[in-house]
Amino acid sequence: MAAAMRRRGRGRRVRHDGTILALYLAHRGELLNYASRIVGDHARAEDVVQEAYLRFHAAAGARLLDEPVSYLYRIVRNLALDGQRKLVRERRYVVAGARMQTEQIAEDRPSPESEAAAKAEMRAMRAAMAELPQRTRIALEMHRFGDCRVKDIADYLGISVGSAHALVIEGLEHCRMRLCRSPRDAS
Repeated sequence: MAAAMRRRGRGRRVRHDGTILALYLAHRGELLNYASRIVGDHARAEDVVQEAYLRFHAAAGARLLDEPVSYLYRIVRNLALDGQRKLVRERRYVVAGARMQTEQIAEDRPSPESEAAAKAEMRAMRAAMAELPQRTRIALEMHRFGDCRVKDIADYLGISVGSAHALVIEGLEHCRMRLCRSPRDAS
């Protein structure tokens, strides 16, 4: 039947939008059956036929088609076969039960409790760093957050490398002591 429908469209030249849509609508049912036989699924066949119409409309708008129905069937066939090939490739790489496995994977973000604890720790760290003398705070910030070497810190502050190292150690020790202090010690 599909071959007979294709033969009826031979020789008709299509260019006008109304003619393109009318031709598509006249053959839509047969195109769906044709695509369904290839892909084996009516829903996927619907997608193939809709995509075929879009491609057919673009091609007919760009040039004059000598055999529009045959061309439309060829588009459907190519899209259906491409879809089947893609499905086979995907099935090769999908492990059975993978969906259940992915549902069991924990979220890639911290829990609200972890976020609250991290924010509290960051506030405590800022408070501890605010207590440091300016040069010690600068040395610690450059070392920990700026990834600067002790020599670079010494050059920036105009002090010896040993003094810069001592400032970084002093700042780290102060922050460690403040962060390790329990909440009841702070009051």
